[in-house]
Amino acid sequence: MLQRVRSIGEFLQQFELSPERPLVILSGNDLEHLQLSCAALYCGIPYCPVSPAYSITSTDFQKLKHVISTLEPGLIFASDGELYAQAIEAVVPIDTPVILTSGQLLDRQHVLFKQMLDQKNTLLAEKAFEAVQPSTIAKFLFTSGSTKPPKAVITTQRMLCANQQMLRQTFPEFSLQPTVLVDWLPWNHTFGGSHNVGIVLYNGGTLYIDDGKPTPQHFAETLRNLVEVSPTAYLTVPIGVGSSGEGRG
Repeated sequence: MLQRVRSIGEFLQQFELSPERPLVILSGNDLEHLQLSCAALYCGIPYCPVSPAYSITSTDFQKLKHVISTLEPGLIFASDGELYAQAIEAVVPIDTPVILTSGQLLDRQHVLFKQMLDQKNTLLAEKAFEAVQPSTIAKFLFTSGSTKPPKAVITTQRMLCANQQMLRQTFPEFSLQPTVLVDWLPWNHTFGGSHNVGIVLYNGGTLYIDDGKPTPQHFAETLRNLVEVSPTAYLTVPIGVGSSGEGRG
């Protein structure tokens, strides 16, 4: 992972990303999303994972438009060109660079994720890593926007580290042996993307991306994954407990 992070970070240097020109990620939980976000953290590049629903479920793309206009990103990553094409065409300026895992965008220049892994000389990425400070902005996370337009909340590198040290002291089991998590929680929320992914990074563990969800259609997949992997802890939300038929008040 570290080798991939350095290669991706090296590739990202050409875009001159900053808090005024952050990286915006349009993707669910997948391996490319994770590698890209780790590279951004490593190099001190602020990034924002956006709820996939803003691009896939929405028909007017108003929340996505609000996110893009608020952040004015210097780079967009989308996991699937065909899946996110309509949203990108609707709200992303034509001159904003785009990286795709798969698919393509008509009438818009883009590069593929795998091209970032070809970087052999990673001196610029390592230099950027040395410059990262506790006050460096790690990411922007948007509020749900259920009552008003979503607000961008700043998360710094210090905040991420302090949170993980607090968790280690609260749950010392995480540091006794490499932590194993099976997790479905979306990375555009602090619970999944900062809390849970952070536990694995901070304690040198392993993260299994759960393809299931606490819904009638997908909960059986989560149960199969939990039996197969046997995680150190299972971290979820109340609906995950309620879906099993237990824990309801």
